[in-house]
Amino acid sequence: MKGVFAVVLVAGMGLAGTAAQMVRSELRAQADEIARQRAAAAEAVPTVEVYAVARAMAYGETLGPDDVRMIRYAEAFLPAGAFRNEAELFPLGPDVPRVVLRPMEPQEPVLASKVTEPGADAGLPQRLARGMRAFAIRVDATSGVSGFLRPGDRVDVYWTGDAGRAGQVTRLIEPGVRLVAIDQSSDDTATRVGVASNVTVEATPGQVARLAQAQATGDLSLSLVGLADATAAAAIEVDQRALLGLEAPRAVPDAPPVAPPPVCTVRTRKANELSEARVACGAG
Repeated sequence: MKGVFAVVLVAGMGLAGTAAQMVRSELRAQADEIARQRAAAAEAVPTVEVYAVARAMAYGETLGPDDVRMIRYAEAFLPAGAFRNEAELFPLGPDVPRVVLRPMEPQEPVLASKVTEPGADAGLPQRLARGMRAFAIRVDATSGVSGFLRPGDRVDVYWTGDAGRAGQVTRLIEPGVRLVAIDQSSDDTATRVGVASNVTVEATPGQVARLAQAQATGDLSLSLVGLADATAAAAIEVDQRALLGLEAPRAVPDAPPVAPPPVCTVRTRKANELSEARVACGAG
């Protein structure tokens, strides 16, 4: 009987040890999982809720409450101009929508630069920066880069006209101005290529005055600037002699001045009278 009791006691102690080991392993696994979750939470990027479009939207479409939804976006990478609540997106109420200025894909955040102000249309004034003005330039297939211009492109503006004694001159007058419309369209997503009759550029009031004077006194031509080109064009002027590689005419020096002939006189006093007479210089 004592032997059986000893066997049971040893077995019970073994089972107890095994159970204790299992409990310690489970507690260790739980502690490791908690530590892992805490580390993951510490590395997680904070997010915020912003408005995004619920469907693909094209230029000119109306953006209303049914076209947007809330998504979570990494706060550290949130673009400027995002809308985080309905009061920001529709400040005049849900019945006063905005208009899309840039194409947007589903789940793309709505940005202030991609939509108009509430109630405004997608017209030209919405594309002008603060303090800038719109100025139209007449173009054709030659001066308008054969129809390859689109709103948003940058162009250098050249003037060709009569510069007086220098004759016909071509001069760069405004480098890197931005196009805001082609003919009557400000849609920069249009794929149609055609020869425009006029383009509209964004310019300061001073630039507008120079462009207006240049257009009234000569011909304007445009040169398309590359998208990745950030260089500033230097002052450029070409006349007919520079074009043909001719030397400029040398100035003829003026003839030296001719000195007047010397004048010699002789004074004679008679009594109280003094008389003066001209004589040949060097005589007598």
